[in-house]
Amino acid sequence: MRPMAKLHKVILGGAACFAAVAFQSGMAQAAAKPAPAPAAAPAFDAPAHARPRNIIFVLVDDLRFDGMGFLQPGLLQTPNIDRMAREGTYFPNGVTTSSLCSPSRATILTGMTARNHGVVDNNNSSEDGLTFFPKYLQQAGYQTAFIGKWHMGNDTDAPRPGFDKWLSFKGQGHYYPTGDMPAAAVAAGKANMFNVDGKEVAQTGYITDELTDYAMNWLEKERDPKKPFFLYLSHKAVHSDPLPPPRYAHQYDKAKFALPASAENTPENYKGKPRWVYDQRNTWHGIDFFYNSDMKMTEYLKYYYGTLSAVDDSLGRIMAYLKKNHLEKDTLVVFTSDNGFQIGDHGLIDKRTAYEASVRVPLVMWEPGTVPANAVNTGRVRGLDFAPTFLSAAGVKTMPQQFEGQNAWGLITGAQNPAQWNPSDFIYEYYWEWSFPETPTTFAITRGNLKYIQYHGIYDREELYDIGADPTEMTNLIDDPAHLKDKITLRAALYEQLANNKGKHAIPYTARQSIGSVRRMKGGTGAAPFPAEWLVEPNRTDRMDDILPDSPAKGAAQAAGKPFMNAPTVDQQFKQIPAK
Repeated sequence: MRPMAKLHKVILGGAACFAAVAFQSGMAQAAAKPAPAPAAAPAFDAPAHARPRNIIFVLVDDLRFDGMGFLQPGLLQTPNIDRMAREGTYFPNGVTTSSLCSPSRATILTGMTARNHGVVDNNNSSEDGLTFFPKYLQQAGYQTAFIGKWHMGNDTDAPRPGFDKWLSFKGQGHYYPTGDMPAAAVAAGKANMFNVDGKEVAQTGYITDELTDYAMNWLEKERDPKKPFFLYLSHKAVHSDPLPPPRYAHQYDKAKFALPASAENTPENYKGKPRWVYDQRNTWHGIDFFYNSDMKMTEYLKYYYGTLSAVDDSLGRIMAYLKKNHLEKDTLVVFTSDNGFQIGDHGLIDKRTAYEASVRVPLVMWEPGTVPANAVNTGRVRGLDFAPTFLSAAGVKTMPQQFEGQNAWGLITGAQNPAQWNPSDFIYEYYWEWSFPETPTTFAITRGNLKYIQYHGIYDREELYDIGADPTEMTNLIDDPAHLKDKITLRAALYEQLANNKGKHAIPYTARQSIGSVRRMKGGTGAAPFPAEWLVEPNRTDRMDDILPDSPAKGAAQAAGKPFMNAPTVDQQFKQIPAK
C-alpha cells in the first residue's frame, strides 16, 4: 500500500485511528489499554436548513478500503473521488457490520443488524416484514429513487416499497447487455433485462454508464423540482468478475500492483492464525486458487480498478449536475461500498471475514458549506448508522424504533468531536453458508483499539488484536497474559450484544469461556487430507459448478464430463470486450 496524499485539515481523531491515518500523520499508535465499556454520546440533529437537504447515496460493490486515488497516488486514478475528498471529508474508519452483499445492504436500508433483519446470506433470505428507511423520507415529503443493484435474494427485481422511481435487475446483473447469455440468444438479438418501474426494459450499454444515465434522467427530467429528493445509486461495479468499459480496458496495463505482505505463504504470516485461514489458501476464496482460476491477483486488479474508473466518471457527472443547478450546497453526496475486499490479506481474497481488509470500506462525504472540506474524520461510521443519519440530515426529529444505528450527523458536520464519538462497541457478524463453506460463522467485537474475534461451529483459535499498534493484524494477543482480562471481558460483551431484539441469539450459540478441548500430541496424526474429488486442475471450464444448485441437468452434464454452465474467467471475458 502506498502512503495517502496529504489532506490538510484533519479533524481530531478517536481511539481507533487505522492505517490510512497513521500513514498520513507518521505518528506511532499508542498501545491498547484495557477496554472500558463505552459511554453514551449526545445526539446532534441537523440544524435548520434554508431548503430541505437532498441526499445522493452512491454504493459500489466490493471496493477495498484503500481503493481510491488519493490513498494510492501515482498508482490509482480516481479524480472525482479525489475531488470529493478534497472538497469534503474522508472517513478512514468506515466499516460494515456484516461483510457480505445482501446482509450489508439490508443493514443500510433498515438500520438493523443482520441478527434482527434476518437477511443473512445472498440467496435465501426474506425481506418480509422489513421497512426501508426511504419510506420514512417519503413520509417527510421526499421523492425517492432506487437505481441499480438491489441484491437481496436473486429471484426478483420487482419494485420495493419506499421508492417513487425504480430500476434494478435480478442477482448480480451484467456489465454488458449480452453478458453470460448463450450464443444463440445473442444471435437472436436478445439482451439482459432491467426492471424499470415494473416493466422489463432491455439493457443497452455498459452497466455503470447506463445506470448513471437513468439516474441523471431522473434528476434532470422526472423528479418534481419542488420536492427534496433522495437518490440511491447502487452500482454493480466492482464486483467479480470486474469488466471495465472499452475506454478503460487498458488503463492499468502498465501498472505494478503489489499484494499485502501477509499474502506470502510463510510460517510467520500464519503464526497465531486459525487453521481455517491457512486451509482456505487453495480454495475459491484463497489467493492461490481464487475464483477457481490460476489468474494472478496483480493482474485481476487491473480489471478491478479499470472498472472503478467508470464509477468515478459517474460521480463526476453527478457533481457537475449539482454545481450547474446550484444544488451542491443543499445536497449531501455519500460514496461508499457495501463491504471491503481482501486481495491476499492473510492469504485470503473476497470478504466475509472480520479482518480489517474485509470490514473496512471506503467512505467519503461531500456537501460544500456543511461537510468540512479537505478533512479526515477518524470517527467510526458503520453502515448501520446511515439510516438514522440520513433521516436526521433530512430534518426528521423522531427516529423509528427499528433503528439500531446511531445518528452521525454531528460527527459528519464537525459539530461533534470524533473523540466523543464511537460510543458503541463495533459488533461484527457473518453467518456460514453452504455455497462458500470455507469461511466459518464469525463474530467480532472492537472496543477502542482492541478487536476480539471468535468462530462458531468449529473449535478454531480465537483472535485478539491491537489494531492501533498492529493495523494489519499480524500479532494475535489471545494468549498474552497481559490481555487475559481483556479476553474475558470482550468475550462476555460479544455474547451479550449478539442477542437479537427479542433477547435471543440468532443461531444456537453458547458463550465461550475457555479454549475448549483442542490439545494435540506433537508428532501425532495430522489433519485429514482434502477428499480426492475436490482436487482439480487450474482453469477448469466448470469453475462454478459446485456453487450452482444440484439438479438432474447438472448431474447429467457432470456424468458426461461436460460443464453444466461454461464460466470463463475474467481475463477470458476481457478478451470479448467490444472495441467501442
